[in-house]
Amino acid sequence: MSEIRDKSLAASGERKIAWARRNMPLLNSIEKELSVTKPFKGLKVTLSVHMEAKTASLCRVMQAAGAEMHVTGCNPLSTQDDVAAALAVGNGHDGPIDVYAWHGATTEEYERHLTAALETGPNIIIDDGGDLVNLVHTKLTHLIPDIIGGCEETTTGVMRLHAMARDGLLKFPMITVNNAQCKYLFDNRYGTGQSVWDGINRTTNLIVAGKDVVVAGYGWCGKGIAMRGRGFGARIIVTEVDPVKALEAMMDGFEVMPMAEAAKRGDLFITATGCRDIITEKHFGLMKDGAVMCNAGHFNVEVDVKYLEEHAVKKDPQKPNIMGYTLQGGKTLFVLAEGRLVNLASGDGHPVEIMDMSFAIQALSAKYLADHRGTLSPGVIPVPEEIDTAVAIKKLSACGLAIDTLTGEQKKYLGSWGV
Repeated sequence: MSEIRDKSLAASGERKIAWARRNMPLLNSIEKELSVTKPFKGLKVTLSVHMEAKTASLCRVMQAAGAEMHVTGCNPLSTQDDVAAALAVGNGHDGPIDVYAWHGATTEEYERHLTAALETGPNIIIDDGGDLVNLVHTKLTHLIPDIIGGCEETTTGVMRLHAMARDGLLKFPMITVNNAQCKYLFDNRYGTGQSVWDGINRTTNLIVAGKDVVVAGYGWCGKGIAMRGRGFGARIIVTEVDPVKALEAMMDGFEVMPMAEAAKRGDLFITATGCRDIITEKHFGLMKDGAVMCNAGHFNVEVDVKYLEEHAVKKDPQKPNIMGYTLQGGKTLFVLAEGRLVNLASGDGHPVEIMDMSFAIQALSAKYLADHRGTLSPGVIPVPEEIDTAVAIKKLSACGLAIDTLTGEQKKYLGSWGV
């Protein structure tokens, strides 16, 4: 029932998954616990996350915990076909999982895969960017009565959930995994900070030191990108629409200016806003010949690639994942990975240990939904504090670290209003 490129690639995918699992102690410990209690027994889970080795590890943990898994990707360029094949085939210990995804899917194929994963009739949804939730609420509304709830992995998806809840449209509870401290403080900052530069550096093979790098957006992802860029020796310029975040960037030692000014100076542009139309026609005309643009936001709407496609007098593919657009007048601008997520479309995504934390929160949040089925109201739900704390404790233990604990007197003091 899977729809993948080539099952013969499974052995390569298994090697990738084995490497990831070797470095995911949190998920391994959760699997050990949940494979005994099987909290998802009798439940169907549909997952739409970047289909690579770390995600495959989460799928197998959920499967071991009793879930019937049906999975797909969340970006046409982030699926790794060998990993998809490994999940679809199974390995003797882990049984096959239905997978609907392949690298380079067209828009029609991508939506078909999402739909196929949903038409299995899920009880729990694990989403990354909100495409599953959007489809259920627009084209597949008949599935809603059987859905206990879901979990959302990323900032863009959380934004969409809040918009739906504000308008009274969200029909089941959704846990905002992205907003857990053990997710955004580490995944968004350190994970994005490292993986974005991994994607850029392996794709361009250009030095970063000495370049003017424009980072659009100074949320947790932007903070990580700017921090790591400075470590490479870049001069970082931040653009923002939020005055508080702009002040943060300034006090962190970065230049702050509007994109119209930054466009004149940048050698490399990285968008990380979760919004659309960040770099557009009015900026292209101001840029240097040879400027490079890429995107670290979930959707490919931050750099107006459509304008470049329609108005370039010449398109010249360079290396894989680099397209050159020559504009009227002779200037050439370069876009990485079609303006899609550069860390996944041009790389392997976040480091394994980072996703171990994020997916531990996913697994435990999904368990929370299963444990509380029928008791949660439709709407946006934060990750319970006890899950955040449990993951942090597990991570410290995995790193061989210990911390102090409060005494009874200290707890009493902190909880009192007197001296």
